[in-house]
Parts: sequence; structure tokens; C-alpha cells
Amino acid sequence: MKLRLGRINISDIRFGEKTQVRHGVLWLNKEEILAALIDERLEKVELDLARPGEAVRIMPVKDVIEPRLKTEGPGGIFPGFLSKVDTVGEGTTLVLSGAAVVTVGKIVGFQEGIIDMSGPGAQYTPFSGTCNLVVTCDPVAGLNQHEHEVAVRMAGYRAAAALARAAQDAQVDSWEEYEHLNFPAGREKYPDLPRVVYVYMLQSQGLLHDTYVYGVDAKRILPTLISPTEVMDGAIVSGNCVSACDKNTTYHHLNNPVIHDLYRRHGRDLNFVGVIITNENVTLADKERSSSYTAKLADMLGLDGAIISEEGFGNPDTDLIMNCTKLEKRGIKTVLLTDEYAGRDGASQSLADADALADAVVTGGNANEVVTLPPMAKVIGDQEPAEVIAGGFAGSLGADGSITVEIQAIIGATSELGFNKRSAREV
Repeated sequence: MKLRLGRINISDIRFGEKTQVRHGVLWLNKEEILAALIDERLEKVELDLARPGEAVRIMPVKDVIEPRLKTEGPGGIFPGFLSKVDTVGEGTTLVLSGAAVVTVGKIVGFQEGIIDMSGPGAQYTPFSGTCNLVVTCDPVAGLNQHEHEVAVRMAGYRAAAALARAAQDAQVDSWEEYEHLNFPAGREKYPDLPRVVYVYMLQSQGLLHDTYVYGVDAKRILPTLISPTEVMDGAIVSGNCVSACDKNTTYHHLNNPVIHDLYRRHGRDLNFVGVIITNENVTLADKERSSSYTAKLADMLGLDGAIISEEGFGNPDTDLIMNCTKLEKRGIKTVLLTDEYAGRDGASQSLADADALADAVVTGGNANEVVTLPPMAKVIGDQEPAEVIAGGFAGSLGADGSITVEIQAIIGATSELGFNKRSAREV
């Protein structure tokens, strides 16, 4: 499989008469986009813009989505939702790099988060650096939580698709090419390089903790193999309300830095064999089944090493350690990517589970660290939930509009994909 990504660099976003890209500015026809978002489940939809450096706060955030347009090859972006379920990951896809759609509105689940476009909070989230179309969705009265989540999620995808049409006639600033060989071809081409796989743990605990693969809820799957280029084409999307700091938004999935870093080393000092996607479960039997199946797939591939990333914390720590120990016992060396909930002083146990075989761990930081976010000139959405979202507490919202929270309330602050600027070290 071979995928070409054409990146169109976006440095500003504005409303105008036509949705198009001119000289790095993404112009949006507001009425056309709103027309694409009509949904009987939504009473009101509003569009706002948020640019890097502005005194703007966005909350409570549901998802962040990068606009991409497939122009050549099978399928389309977000298969199973906006396009048919053809296998993606081949052909040509255009990317509005630097632009994003952010969905916000009345709170669905308590684990939704904050994006500050400036100030100290901006340092914790990658989306303070993107040019954002913010889609605020208010549900009709009486809509249940699950339908509310679906309606807002689909509004985000449709808005991203509406923006992505601007890429059709835009000048491409740079091209990237990614190839995924089948297993015999990869072994023949790189016979002496260590064979490495990426074990991609997907949040799938249910109760608004969901991730979708080609439109299928990940808790319904057994671990399976997927090409890394499929991930870049939107085969995996977020539908969850885990803590904001380590939520993998749809934007994270499209731009997974683990996949990109492995590609950079592919053919040089390792053979990037592919991706094993596995779910994070609730019951012990399901955890045992998925982790054993993951280890079996890894063993069948004849691997030397694996990188395992987690999404969420607490209960999924058990899935992480099970995946690690079962691979290690088969002679496959593992590196774990996680974050920590070590208490505000950093002195508590970082993970809910541990094992001596988990001896190579990279952390995205301590989510319990407390930060005060100063008041912003403009709030898109509603900051009243500051005291009830994960990371908030009684007294979080100050009378002046400032917010004091643990950084777990900030979108992407301790990303377990390394999509952030923080880490930690033992002292």
C-alpha cells in the first residue's frame, strides 16, 4: 500500500464568500457549512473562529478533527461514517495542515476538556497552535447522552469535510509518501533489520468511552492488523469522553506521531512491520482474551520489538501491562507509552498496575499537576462545567473567570502518543 499526502499549509482562518485557500488563508463560507450540519437532533449550531495567540478559551471540547480530502485511490475519508467502508490507505490525500475543527457545546460526559489559545494553558495543548473552526452544538431537549454524542461527532466530521473541499483547487506546499509492504516483501527487502510493530491500544470501555474502526465500535473487535497508512486516511476515529489530557482525538489518530516516527526510521535501523490495533476492556476475561490475541499476532509476525501506547488511565493500565508482559514472555522487547496520575505532589504510584517486565516506559507527564488558567476575553462554549469535568473541583472557577484545574482537564496535555511537550523523569 502506498499513500501520498499533499500538505497545504494554513496560517490563518477567516469567514468569506467562498470556501477556499488563498495565500495560506483558509476562507470559509459560513452559510454553506451550517447547511451541511443540519441535524434534527441539534437545536442550534454556531460557528466561531479561534486563532493562535488570541485571548480565547474553548470548552467543553468533545473532539478535534483535521480536514482531509481523498482525491485518488479507493474509499474516502472517515470510512464507515462519511464514505463507504472501502479499505483506505492508498492513493492521494490532501491535508489542510494547520487547520482544525473543534466540537464543543453542552456537556455530554464529565471527561471533556479545555483549549486556551493563549496564556499558560496554551503550552499544554497542541490545538492552541492550529487555526480552529469551532462548532458549538446544542442538542434538542430530552436527547439522551449517546445520541447527543453521535450528533456532535457527526457534525464534526461533516464540518471537516466541508472545509476539506477547499483543498481541491489549492496549491500543495509539500508532498509526503508512505509505503507499507506486505510481510514477505518487507522481510526480503530488510532481512537484517529488527522487525518492530506498533501495538495501538484503543479506548473501548463503553459508556461514552468509545473508538471506531471503519465505523465499528472497537469493543466489538478482536485485535487485528492494520496498515499505518489506513490510520492516516481516517480509518480510526474518536468517539470517547475519557479525560481530556490523554484523549486521542480524531486529529491525534490522523497524525499519530508514533506511526510517523517509526516511518522515519523504517529501512534505516528497523523494519516497521505494521500496526496491531487492540481494545481496552472492562472485564478480566475480555482483557485476557485481547492481550493473549495481541501476543499471538505479534508472535506470528516474528517480531523483535513492539511499541505499545495506552489511551486513558486506571482500568486500562491493566490492559497495558498484560500486553507488555505477554509480549515480553514471547521474547518480544516492548516499550510502553503512557502518562501518570501520581498525585499533585508526584509522590503516588503512577499506574494502577505494574510488572517488573515493564522496564522501558516513556511518560507524557503527570496529569495531576495543577495549573491556573487566567481569564480570557472570549469563551466559546461554556466554562461553567469547570468544577465538574475531570481535573476540576469545587472552587475551580474563579469569580474573575480564571480556572484552576489539574492539567488532565486540558485537551492533549499528557498525550500517551507523545503528541505534547511534557514528560517526566525519576529523581
